[in-house]
Amino acid sequence: MALLNSSGAMPRALSAFSFLSVLRIFTGLELLEHGTGKILGFPAVPTFANVHIGSLAGAGGLIELVGGILFTIGLFTRPVAFILSGFTAAAYFMAHASKGFYPVLNGGELAALYCFVFLYFVFAGAGPWSADALIGRK
Repeated sequence: MALLNSSGAMPRALSAFSFLSVLRIFTGLELLEHGTGKILGFPAVPTFANVHIGSLAGAGGLIELVGGILFTIGLFTRPVAFILSGFTAAAYFMAHASKGFYPVLNGGELAALYCFVFLYFVFAGAGPWSADALIGRK
């Protein structure tokens, strides 16, 4: 196995701690995509075509846009993750929970998953590849 060094351990750059940053970056980009679709119109999503900044969906889009940027670069990760966890929990209960108990049936599995991934980052931090790590925040 080429990923292991001579002692049989994985190099530090490829450790599980580093993959925390990969999860953060991917999650942030996915959330950012929702924000850019609603606010900037890119990518063009038909259901986001008539979103106005003053609407609930527009406010959500701004949170997704700003939060997605900050979360992706890993700046203020813990407080941003806390806000995003609450935001996605609210999205789940406002848009999906009334349609049934099971997320797979009510269409809320993505919102529920986001909620718990963001909650994880509140406690885990940003990982080594982040702006927080560069400026010495934990």
